[in-house]
Amino acid sequence: MTRMIVIMISAPRRRALTALTAVGASAALVLTAAACSSDSGAGSGSAEGAVVTSFYPLQFATEQITGSALPVTSLTKPGAEPHDLELAPQDVAGLTKARLVIYADGFQPAVDDAMAQVDPSRVLDIADAASLTLPASQDGHDHSGESAAAHAEHSADDPHFWLDPQRYAAVAKAIGARLAKDDPAKAATYAANTDAFVAKLTALDGEFAKGLASCRSKVLVTSHAAFGYLAKRYGLEQHGISGISPDAEPSAAALQEISDLVRNEGVTTIFQETLVEPKFAQTVATSTGAKLGTLDPIEGITTESAGKDYFEVMRSNLGALQQGLGCS
Repeated sequence: MTRMIVIMISAPRRRALTALTAVGASAALVLTAAACSSDSGAGSGSAEGAVVTSFYPLQFATEQITGSALPVTSLTKPGAEPHDLELAPQDVAGLTKARLVIYADGFQPAVDDAMAQVDPSRVLDIADAASLTLPASQDGHDHSGESAAAHAEHSADDPHFWLDPQRYAAVAKAIGARLAKDDPAKAATYAANTDAFVAKLTALDGEFAKGLASCRSKVLVTSHAAFGYLAKRYGLEQHGISGISPDAEPSAAALQEISDLVRNEGVTTIFQETLVEPKFAQTVATSTGAKLGTLDPIEGITTESAGKDYFEVMRSNLGALQQGLGCS
């Protein structure tokens, strides 16, 4: 019997699902499925017999570990914002048939909701392996006096573990171990592939450590606070214009605070991001005279990405950081 494994990660905030009203219940279901499949950002591909992942970093790691042993698909279309993923009824139905679901709580609200339909005995939470311990309040803003909702947003754990190669390697090991346990006939293959992937991540970590060791500035100003783990690993100081969610809009006071920081610290580059509206980064750059650079949080790969896979885009990010921070 073919086994199917699903790997997913979810988001810091939950959004209310829009209620649908229809005269015929079956007609409403059809319309809902069509709308979600075309506009929700949900990926295509049959879940039957496949390894289904929730978005790109987990898909990529799983592909590296499984090799050609299993087909791997993703719930999130390339170029779609994974935070905003919505699942069609058929997507959720597919998840209930999964042999195993691997996820980390706090990234994609739709996935969180779907988890209620999954047998808990078929679940592996990779949050512990990723060590999701970095709060978004380390984005450099003063969060005193903010509302309870805003405080919750800034206190949530940062889910962007894959931007730290060492954390990503730890997650890969957890995935490899579970795959080997559930499919012992291919355990040796999974172990060898995991070791090879981890070796590549270790080499990448060395490149970042060397490339960011000597920089004119250690202050990293980004569109949103997605680079906290990367900054912590390599001795940088992250200041996100908005919080951990790319949908969060900064207040006028927060924009002024960031602009003052840019001027006082002599920051020359504001990093906008792929898949994130650049207007706030542009606002800060325009008001301070700084230039714009681009960092990719690697939540998906498209034809617009600066590389065809995780490793190529990470090395592009390293080049952008070196240029923007004046590293030698």
